[in-house]
Amino acid sequence: MAWFKREEKGINTPTEQKKETPDGLWYKCPECKTVATMAEHKRLHFVCGHCGHHDRIDAADYFDLLFDEGQFEELNADLTSGDPLHFVDTKAYPQRVAATEKNTGLKDAVRTAHGLSDGQPLVVAAMDFKFIGGSMGSVVGEKIARAIDYARQHRVPFLMISRSGGARMMEAGYSLMQMAKTSAKLALLSEAGVPYVSLLTDPTTGGVTASFAMLGDFNIAEPGALIGFAGPRVIKETIGKDLPKGFQSAEFVLEHGFLDFIVDRRDLKRRLADLLHLLRPAAGAPGAAVPVAGATAAAPSRSPGKAR
Repeated sequence: MAWFKREEKGINTPTEQKKETPDGLWYKCPECKTVATMAEHKRLHFVCGHCGHHDRIDAADYFDLLFDEGQFEELNADLTSGDPLHFVDTKAYPQRVAATEKNTGLKDAVRTAHGLSDGQPLVVAAMDFKFIGGSMGSVVGEKIARAIDYARQHRVPFLMISRSGGARMMEAGYSLMQMAKTSAKLALLSEAGVPYVSLLTDPTTGGVTASFAMLGDFNIAEPGALIGFAGPRVIKETIGKDLPKGFQSAEFVLEHGFLDFIVDRRDLKRRLADLLHLLRPAAGAPGAAVPVAGATAAAPSRSPGKAR
């Protein structure tokens, strides 16, 4: 049976005749190992269609998901970090920032924008983990603070999408001061009666969790997101005990009362629109805490094209 046995040795296929699959065509879920096309995975907003595993996505992907037709106007896009402490670890801080900007195309670990989401005005601040682990430095705090000011001045609901390893050590005390600054700005937003929704994604830890991420009128999360202050490994080493199964997952945090609900990314825009729509009747009620911008509110200007 010659077709089961190679009788001629030394048969080689010329390089130009070899067929290779281009990179980036297929996606394999890290949880259930299901294979799908990248086009299908992107259509599902980077959520596994089989098990629901949520891949990490960038601020640009959230803007495409949330804003109608992907149109928005970015706020304070050109803010960049200084080097107040002249910090040096394996490299000088300005060199690290410059290298990260070059590799990611980002100015810092958060982007802020405003536009229409399901026809309703919305201000969004979304963090990017790929910029020094989504760490919170002075630029992150300042951009979030200015976005909150914009939401308060225009009476537009504010959505914060957190994904961070915590405070940025290269800015030390300047980084920690952002916790107080953003929290104070959110207090002003609350006094103005403008809704604030906080979406916690994987991971949300450290000073971000200890400040603006947990101060929403509604705190919501994506399935399976790691949410906590210190990481599970650090806690286990500190207390010397095994942690409960699923410790610090979004589901664990929800069960213990720190979240209002968990939302699948594929349903995020609809659920957010429904939530803000439900809050709208409170706009004129006595003592109402979270009215939505009414017909007299200034609608945000829309960019002529897709912002990037």
